[in-house]
Amino acid sequence: MSYKEIIEHYEKCFDDFGFSLKGVDWTKEDQANIRYQVMIDSIYFYEKSFKLSKKVSVLDFGCGLSHLYNYILKKNLKQIDYTGLEISEKFFNESKKKYPQNKYILGDILKEPSILKINYDYIILNGVFTEKRNLTYDYMFEYLKKMISIIFAKSNKAVAFNVMSKHVDYEKDILFHLSIDDMANFLSKKISRNFIIRNDYGLYEYSVYIYK
Repeated sequence: MSYKEIIEHYEKCFDDFGFSLKGVDWTKEDQANIRYQVMIDSIYFYEKSFKLSKKVSVLDFGCGLSHLYNYILKKNLKQIDYTGLEISEKFFNESKKKYPQNKYILGDILKEPSILKINYDYIILNGVFTEKRNLTYDYMFEYLKKMISIIFAKSNKAVAFNVMSKHVDYEKDILFHLSIDDMANFLSKKISRNFIIRNDYGLYEYSVYIYK
């Protein structure tokens, strides 16, 4: 059992659908845009403004095909200094080819935490923990715990990520439906009591903002 199964799944999606939303296993553009905005909102919540007065550094962790960056461009968010990180060499190369002006990092933070040479104001993990494929709930939860523990230490202001909700009509076995109680217990005991759980944007998931 290994988180590499998730990476292999996404790479297969890219092989099947190319440089598109389906290439990272998103299906509906309107829903994807909601997720991007919710991730960006983590910045506005901290800055207490919907207009950024100065540059902020953002690490798009598990950037895939850099769709979040494309959303940043569409919204003309010039104050965001974007960096992408990928564990998949395939996605890393595609993003670099598409957006050569950006900074990208390749590597597995669980095996080599030192790949993050600096801290970032905000670290965003959009879709990193929404699928578990054939992994068990316990394995996936431990994976999330390890990742967030490392990543939170590398943020100056906040970390934002999403998981699937358990408050749904039915759960899909391949998706990671994480109990809000389990999430809150982990964060308050191991990471920080200073967090927001957002369940207000109409999708069958929730997002978490953890603040310094």
